[in-house]
Amino acid sequence: MGNGLESSPLPGPTRYAETRYGRVAYTDTDPGGSLSVPPLLFVHGNSASRKVFHAQLADDFGPRRLLALDLLGHGESDDATDPGRAYTQRGYAATIAEFLGLLGVERAVVVGWSLGGHIGLELIPRFPGLAGLVVTGTPPVNKDTLMEGFQPTVGYAGAEDIAAGQAAEFAEQITVSPPPGWVVEDVRRTDGRARRIMFASFSGGQDSDQKALVARSPVPLAIIDGRDDPFINHDYVASLPYAALWRGAPTVLEGRGHAAFLEDPSRYDQLVRAFLHDHRL
Repeated sequence: MGNGLESSPLPGPTRYAETRYGRVAYTDTDPGGSLSVPPLLFVHGNSASRKVFHAQLADDFGPRRLLALDLLGHGESDDATDPGRAYTQRGYAATIAEFLGLLGVERAVVVGWSLGGHIGLELIPRFPGLAGLVVTGTPPVNKDTLMEGFQPTVGYAGAEDIAAGQAAEFAEQITVSPPPGWVVEDVRRTDGRARRIMFASFSGGQDSDQKALVARSPVPLAIIDGRDDPFINHDYVASLPYAALWRGAPTVLEGRGHAAFLEDPSRYDQLVRAFLHDHRL
């Protein structure tokens, strides 16, 4: 499609973990868990899959275990057996905490994109081993600031049913133009209930006060956003009080959109490595 992103190879075989709400598919570059530093866990966004992190999974983050999973209702993972509980940000975070426990991971650094970043924030009170958090396209909001943190247009983020043409449009909004075919297929594969339930829970204020979480949490936090992200309000993100924000301010990549890590993996990964170095993670 002309953007150099059509091929999305993932390293190694697809592995599976049985969680309370269904089987989770994941990639693991060190399945034996032999490395002593905290692994990096990549968590994708709404209607995507772990494929979006294929460049990160193939990059060099030193001798470090790299993990990426498909959220329930997405990619190669099962649709949730209890959608009402599993398809909220809190529910996803609970499943990820369970997943890490099944793998014997006691400490981890999470890199979360969009919905994945919100799930990462939900892990702060739910996974004591959260050693660091990198979020992209994720304004920390609560029920009172939801409309401040996001731009008015949210596309099909909460739509249960998406037609073929709409899937391509949504894929373009969340990644690049034109979108790779595998991103469109990820949108079409997603359990539509996951979008509807997650969005209703989020907009209804049923998830955590993430603005308060970042204001008091000592977990090192990096915010790396694209300047041209169509969904987030940069002024809002920059105005919040943070207890442990890397470099004291959000990092904004000029000329990049919602999926900066996919558009410019070299620069993005360099920043993640710097964050890990600065916090000795």
